[in-house]
This record gives sequence, structure tokens and C-alpha cells, in this order.
Amino acid sequence: MTRIIATLAYIGYLKPAPGTWGSLAAIPLAWGLHALGGFVALFAATLIVTLLGWWAVARETEGAETKDPSEIVIDEVVGQWIALWPVSYGAVFAGVGFWDLYPGVITAFLAFRAFDIWKPGPVGWADRKPGALGVMADDVIAGWLAALVVAVAAAIAHIPMILG
Repeated sequence: MTRIIATLAYIGYLKPAPGTWGSLAAIPLAWGLHALGGFVALFAATLIVTLLGWWAVARETEGAETKDPSEIVIDEVVGQWIALWPVSYGAVFAGVGFWDLYPGVITAFLAFRAFDIWKPGPVGWADRKPGALGVMADDVIAGWLAALVVAVAAAIAHIPMILG
């Protein structure tokens, strides 16, 4: 069971770039959650999957040679979902569909992958932490940074409407 959770039903074994595959798989899952219950459902699922992921990662990495095996992608799912929070919230707030805000979905994906790969500042700090904490926390922080990028990009995109 922990392997299925940690690898997101074995998506983590896709090559190349399993983290990117995990992030891509997270997007339709986020859309489904949003369709079922809006931002509240995505937010609640993010919290639940973070806890389940932490547990599964701890079990899967116990005694492993590699601190963060590439096939573990549940952390990317959590981070990508956090990056998509502004899209889901914005869609509910505006009364539009999730995909109506597709520029935000694309921005969330690209920003999250950039922060996850580049690991600036707090992302790199978290990545250096031992065990499941390090595996999960760097993606949570990368997700928060990406969500900030999405929110700022959306605000900038709406300046002409506000001023006009």
C-alpha cells in the first residue's frame, strides 16, 4: 500500500523525469477534486494526501540507500496541488470552471517544476532535511512559492481591468 501511495499508483516509475510525470498527473486529479467540491475539496485532499504521503514516504525510505528515490512522486502531487490552489479558489470566486483559468494551470505547473528542480532558498533548505520531512517539505514549499507566482501573475493580468 505504501508503494502505491508514494509512487502515485506507479506513475513514479515513468521515465524520464518521474517528478514531472507526477506533477502532470496531479493536475487532472486537482481538476476532479475541484469539480467534486471546489476549493474546499482540493484544500482538504491536499492536507489528507500530505499526511498519507508523509507516512508512505517514511515507510518507503526506511533503510533505503537513497534519501529521496526518484519514483516517489506523492510529494510532487502535494506541491502541485498547492500551486493550483489560487486557480481553484479563483474559479470558485469568479464562478467559472477550473479550465477557464488555464493560464493559471500552466503557470502553476511551470512555476512548481522550476522551484522543485532549481530548489532556491527555503526549498533547498527543506530538501536537505532528513527522512520524510525533507522529501515532502521541499515540494510543499515549492508549491507555496508557485502559488504565490500564480496569484501575482493573476493580479498583474487584471490590472488593466481594474484601471480601465
